[in-house]
Amino acid sequence: MTDETDVHAWRIQPAPQSRRRGTMKQFWRRIRGPLAQSRPVTHGLAWLMHAYLRFVFLSSRWVRGSDEVQQLIRDHRGSIFVMWHGQHLLMPVLRPRGLPVAAMFSRSPDAELNAVVAKTFGIEPVRGSGGDPNRQSASKGGAPALIALRSHLSAGTTVFMIADNRHAPRSATLGSLMLSRISGRPVIPIAITTSRRKVLPRSWDRTPINLPFSRVCLMTGEPIQVPADAGPEQMEELRLRLTEGLSAITAEAYQKVDLGR
Repeated sequence: MTDETDVHAWRIQPAPQSRRRGTMKQFWRRIRGPLAQSRPVTHGLAWLMHAYLRFVFLSSRWVRGSDEVQQLIRDHRGSIFVMWHGQHLLMPVLRPRGLPVAAMFSRSPDAELNAVVAKTFGIEPVRGSGGDPNRQSASKGGAPALIALRSHLSAGTTVFMIADNRHAPRSATLGSLMLSRISGRPVIPIAITTSRRKVLPRSWDRTPINLPFSRVCLMTGEPIQVPADAGPEQMEELRLRLTEGLSAITAEAYQKVDLGR
């Protein structure tokens, strides 16, 4: 749910608005590094976000036809749940109490706060990139992260991952599928959204800030099991299948909350 008044004003006066956004972006780039290195600041912000996300869920109601999230994750314990970037803000709230969950976060300063927020919900952060580790530099940490996540899965821990990245928004990477191939665990597409939301139009993933007193919907797609001997062609077929499945359930979730069903 975007603010039409703000959008209209932006169209009328594009230059000042553009300058303000550019200034704010430059300001954030300057301070995000120091913020990520300041433990008191990071942890203070993380607990504020923890309280806010709890409030969003407690004040919202599930729409008819939404999958029952707690039971769903319990039934598929030890699986790999994947979602589009931008829906990750609500991810930590999905963890059922007492169920071990690990999640992958990139090594960027922007992801530091998200990782600490996840930890306040009892989720174990694993730092690294979810893309193809064979095409990444060592600084991305993709291969070590997948090995760490495989160990978590072997111990019965459920894993959350983001399916896409800024280089190819809304197009699944191979990361979760490669994890499925080496672990033997299925990949389960998942989408969650709220009826009241403020979309950040300048963000590459059009991140929605979920608002309280919403209708909320969670949808899941068909699990994808990757054979241990899957070659490049089959991996690409499964990647396209994951992309299509995630897009379909995400559209359905938005439709259900926006129509008020």
